[in-house]
Amino acid sequence: MPGSVSDNQDGHRQRNDNEADANHRPAEGKPEQDGTADKDDGDGGRPPKEGSPKKPLYKRPVVVGIALLVLLILICLAIVWWMHAQTHASTDDAFIDGQVSTIAPQVSGRVVKLYVTDNQHVDAGQPLFDLDARQFQVKVDQAGAQLTNAKSQLAQARSQVGMQQAKAKQATAATRQVDVALGKAKQDLARYRHVNPDAVSRQQVDAAVANVRTLRAQRDASRQNRQAAQAQIEAAQAQVETAQASIKVAQANLDAAQLQLSYTHVAAPIAGRVTRRTVDLGNFATAGQALLSIVSDDLWVTANYKETALSRMKRGQQVEIDIDAYPDITFHGKVDSVQSGTGSYFSMLPAENATGNYVKVVQRVPVKIVFTDDRIKNYLLAPGMSVVPDVQFPH
Repeated sequence: MPGSVSDNQDGHRQRNDNEADANHRPAEGKPEQDGTADKDDGDGGRPPKEGSPKKPLYKRPVVVGIALLVLLILICLAIVWWMHAQTHASTDDAFIDGQVSTIAPQVSGRVVKLYVTDNQHVDAGQPLFDLDARQFQVKVDQAGAQLTNAKSQLAQARSQVGMQQAKAKQATAATRQVDVALGKAKQDLARYRHVNPDAVSRQQVDAAVANVRTLRAQRDASRQNRQAAQAQIEAAQAQVETAQASIKVAQANLDAAQLQLSYTHVAAPIAGRVTRRTVDLGNFATAGQALLSIVSDDLWVTANYKETALSRMKRGQQVEIDIDAYPDITFHGKVDSVQSGTGSYFSMLPAENATGNYVKVVQRVPVKIVFTDDRIKNYLLAPGMSVVPDVQFPH
């Protein structure tokens, strides 16, 4: 009997333990209660039991903290951007600009010498190419011969003037001599007429009258000779003026021929790099044909700023220039000038705002920015390269 009592007690205790385990174990196929899930979530970081619901992202502290941090960073960036915009004006509609000289011969001819090649740097006055100059040299020689002939004609005309002046002097002297003789003859005739007729023969009186008439005729002839000599002097002087005009014409022809000859030797008008070379040795070039171009060493930046950014932009303001070809280097410059007109106003097809379809668009105005940084000589910069200038406004 004692053994039976002990067995009953052990069975009762085992039954109670099984009932307690059943109460704590979830029913098969049913989810756990919310309280149990919450308890499991916070239980030492152990994963929730299978089948329990998860918290939404916006209720998780880590996600909320990250979102607040990102929002704070964005606000700070916005403040920094706004403060930077108050003291700076930047645009990506900008590029390097420069003087490009297109070289074309002014006369036609065959290229007999070529001194440069592609992308070569040349100085101002450095030879580029030569054209065949033989035909132009012939014209120079002809013009020189015409000038020499004109000078000889001028010398001959001047000698004629001297000769006619000498004849005029002779005619003047002869006229004076005849005038003296005529005066004496008139005195003799008057004396014969006032003396007693018996003292002078009729023959002497007639001879005196004839002498006076002869001298008068000689006087008239000498005067005509003097007038003729004066006319010859004027004619000779006219020949001198004609010869002088011929010399000017011949000299002008010689200068024109020499100018044409000089056009056969083509030199660089500016210092820069040779680009777009289309000429080779032996090619026949016509006048006005573009054979090559030279990009000047003097470069600047043309930045098309919005018109709303020009109110505080002044000449001389400092500019930081970022060139796409050299992203790790910041160059320096300054504002040189602002174009008097928008880019669209000077375009090939300007806007017609009076057609009734007007839509207001913020216009862009070209601003010239010059480099103040000597480092640009150490880098290959060319017109058309993209840049981003940042103009600094005074506080």
